[in-house]
Amino acid sequence: MAGQVVLGIDGALATVTLSHPGKLNAMSRAMWRELRAVFEALQLRHDLRCVIVRGEGSAFCAGGDIAEYPDFRFDEAALRTFHEDEVWGGLSAMLACDIPVVAQIEGACMGAGVEIVSCCDIRVAGVSARFGAPIAKLGFPMAPREAALVVGVVGDATARQMLLEAAVLDAATLAQRGFLARVLADADVPAEALASARRVMALAPRAARLNKRTLRHFSGAFAPDVRSNRPSDAIDSIVKEAYRYADSTEHREGIGAFLAKRAAVF
Repeated sequence: MAGQVVLGIDGALATVTLSHPGKLNAMSRAMWRELRAVFEALQLRHDLRCVIVRGEGSAFCAGGDIAEYPDFRFDEAALRTFHEDEVWGGLSAMLACDIPVVAQIEGACMGAGVEIVSCCDIRVAGVSARFGAPIAKLGFPMAPREAALVVGVVGDATARQMLLEAAVLDAATLAQRGFLARVLADADVPAEALASARRVMALAPRAARLNKRTLRHFSGAFAPDVRSNRPSDAIDSIVKEAYRYADSTEHREGIGAFLAKRAAVF
């Protein structure tokens, strides 16, 4: 079995589960393509307010499915297609999604797993979670777009440690370095990820999507070609449409509820 990416919908909440039994949810080529299709579909769903990304069982994602590698990694054109079309296709679809994304991280989160959670907005992890990208042991570097993504989110020093030393870091260390929002007892992670999603869903959904569109222009967690634009150009492109929400129902409800001293209903 090549593994699969499973989408579940419960009201305004979507759950995306990485499932590759027996391989700690390692990403196969098919799973990368499915990840892209799932997030492209989610982007079209205006009824959804939050997405939780999780791994099936005791791990988030142990990296790539190395058993597939001999089939394509030794041919330059095939390797380029894998990284530029399949892997980056999945990651860029996540990054382009306007719906807030919460990462529920348990157990191993290595290589591809680090890349996937780097695309999420809020990262919640169990105390026993472990993070790294020890691909130097396999004799190859991280692809350029993927490296730019990881550096922008985990930080330069941490990325260098992961890639050059093949370091595996614990959740407490990555929380201290700002990569994780919260670290909890392993048994509490699913409930906290759901609680985080519910906090997001209780707030103004259009404001959340607009915040994501703004943040992606200035965050390290987006394509290098986007980040290479001059900051003033990026700001100008956003400002043109930034205030169109002025007369929206959501905007009026939020301000009106505050003035009326009642809870807003979005």
